[in-house]
Amino acid sequence: MTAINIKRRNIRTDLAIEAREMLMGEVQEEIPGVQTQTEDIGEMTVTRVHITTPDAEEKMGKKQGRYITLEAPGLRQKNTELQDTVSRQFTQELLSMLDLGPEQTVLVVGLGNWNVTPDALGPRVVKDLLVTRHILELQPETLGEGFRPVGAIAPGVLGITGVETSEIIQGLVEKVKPDALIAVDALAARNLSRLHTTVQIADTGITPGSGVGNKRMGISQETIGIPVIAVGIPTVVDAVTIADDLTDHMMEAIMQEAGKDSPIYPVIQSIAEGDKRAVMQEVLEPYGGRLMVTPKEIDTLVEDIARLLAGGINAAMHPAIRSEETGKYLH
Repeated sequence: MTAINIKRRNIRTDLAIEAREMLMGEVQEEIPGVQTQTEDIGEMTVTRVHITTPDAEEKMGKKQGRYITLEAPGLRQKNTELQDTVSRQFTQELLSMLDLGPEQTVLVVGLGNWNVTPDALGPRVVKDLLVTRHILELQPETLGEGFRPVGAIAPGVLGITGVETSEIIQGLVEKVKPDALIAVDALAARNLSRLHTTVQIADTGITPGSGVGNKRMGISQETIGIPVIAVGIPTVVDAVTIADDLTDHMMEAIMQEAGKDSPIYPVIQSIAEGDKRAVMQEVLEPYGGRLMVTPKEIDTLVEDIARLLAGGINAAMHPAIRSEETGKYLH
């Protein structure tokens, strides 16, 4: 989970689409160096954000690279047909970021703490993956054609292992020598409506834990030496962000009711954004200062979305599975 600071507001979000929305809301214009394309596919919206310059990287608080977001609000209603549609689109978008030959090896890493449900997405995805590296090495005839060597690991978190996740992955990459790595992690969102309804794919790597304030060493091509594709779905929202939204709506309602001639109008207008958030953080300080909120049905939601991601990754990795699902190979 990765945090960004938009105009010093310290709003936590891992989603490039939200970083762009917040920045555009402040500057009221397109951001130089940020290319955006949006496509509606049935009940799903696909947004592709490409950050191309160092200046845009600094403003957005996101590394230069490609970010693809699939948004489907119906995912929270157990819409099986929609889940299949999102999974197929996820497969295609993942393939668009990977440039691999049919026999090249991919390592999938499920980041997160399997003992904490909102953070257990990565390990649960790994549980449902079709891992083939050992079979193709020992008994390749068992699988036949159309299967790529895939390995997977859920390395846990620093608090469980006492070892930085990036150090575990670096050692594994040196030994296994995969050609690419897919890192799956739970994310933090700015908007409640995006919890469990949004999939982000990025070619910029990932920093485990930083979305909830526990910044660790990054996992990227720069740190481990091979391409890293980050896949994630938001499972939590910062409580301060929710309180900020509620306060904004309440203040707006008061200002509309009072009118511009009311003496309270300039008082409310003068309340600075930073002051407001500082008060909220002070209130939350006795509870650890960082209170993250997640839906009450988190167990079911994580299980459903983990199966969706695992199915999409399986199809992207193995042409034989794509052939079974579509009747033809996808390229």
